[in-house]
Amino acid sequence: MTDRLYYTDAYLREFDAAVVDRADGGRRVYLDRTAFYPTSGGQPFDIGRLDGASVVDVVDEEDRIAHVLDAPVAAARVTGRLDWARRFDHMQQHTGQHLLSAVIADLFGYTTASVHFGDASATVDLETGDFGPDQIAETERRVNEVVTENRSVEVTFEDAATVRGLRKATERQGLIRVVTITDLDRSACGGTHVRATGEIGAVLLGKAERARHSMRLEFLCGGRAVRRARADADLLARLSSTVSAAPAELPAVLETRQAELKRVASENRDLTTRVAAYRAAELYAGAVPDASGRRLIVVHEEVDSVERLRALGQAVAALPGAVLVVATGDPPSVLIAAAPDSGLDAGKALKSALALAGGRGGGNARLAQGTLPDRTALGAVVRALSG
Repeated sequence: MTDRLYYTDAYLREFDAAVVDRADGGRRVYLDRTAFYPTSGGQPFDIGRLDGASVVDVVDEEDRIAHVLDAPVAAARVTGRLDWARRFDHMQQHTGQHLLSAVIADLFGYTTASVHFGDASATVDLETGDFGPDQIAETERRVNEVVTENRSVEVTFEDAATVRGLRKATERQGLIRVVTITDLDRSACGGTHVRATGEIGAVLLGKAERARHSMRLEFLCGGRAVRRARADADLLARLSSTVSAAPAELPAVLETRQAELKRVASENRDLTTRVAAYRAAELYAGAVPDASGRRLIVVHEEVDSVERLRALGQAVAALPGAVLVVATGDPPSVLIAAAPDSGLDAGKALKSALALAGGRGGGNARLAQGTLPDRTALGAVVRALSG
């Protein structure tokens, strides 16, 4: 059985231990004791070194802990050194989660269903159907208030049958590990934690979004919160410089510009439709109708907009007996448009032609588009549609 040193001292950065077993050619090592925390309870594993080898994973195997290394270790005794920056970050996030869940329970009565600790941020899933901006702001204010109070965070071992005051009941039996934030929270937990709430550092709450029947709330603590705030401040500064406005003016400026873009886009669509109508009339006038009155128009051109090409197809399809075939070379593609009285189903005709040339595409009876593997295949499709 592995003696889990992190249970009693989360601040232990270096330790000596005896190797009691090996596997995978010495790359999977078992020690009599360890300060390396394995992935458990949502908290990621520690990394660091065992003598000259890097610890790349730590696995909880119930009675013992496996240390997965990047190289074998042959010594009977080893020295373990934790990546302290990573460990302390995990301690901040985990204790911050206890604090956050307790504050939300106190303020709103919502319980935490699950927790996820990621590399960049962490989340709690709250048993509620809504968690709006005002609730996020109130929670963030209260959490940071408790941080500045620097309340003690203590670890005790208590009997599960007689333990009292847990925020969430535990199903474990016998001796359990309890993490207590003074006058706020008591939770059964095997993770690593800071000694006082002040060490959590600033807590920044992010977005809340629905996750099945819960609300998933993002949070960051300590260095993560500072880095995110710095990144957000830099982004605001760049945006402000780009639009020549103060950060507080950005919402109004962006709303105005968005409205202007919508207006310009609408005008552009109208102009595209009108130009397409003129072009369609010109092409239609130059096409000679066959005995049935169908006018076949075949053009080869490069276009810089799919919308303009489709607008031309729609304009031609509105003219009596008209059929339009447009071939473009980059990438090799084809569009076919057919008027209702032309006697041609554009989608079916294109599908048949593409099947013979290894192309892909589709559409409806009036308008269809497809792509070809090369220009030779494109030429074959155009000839099939023009025949």
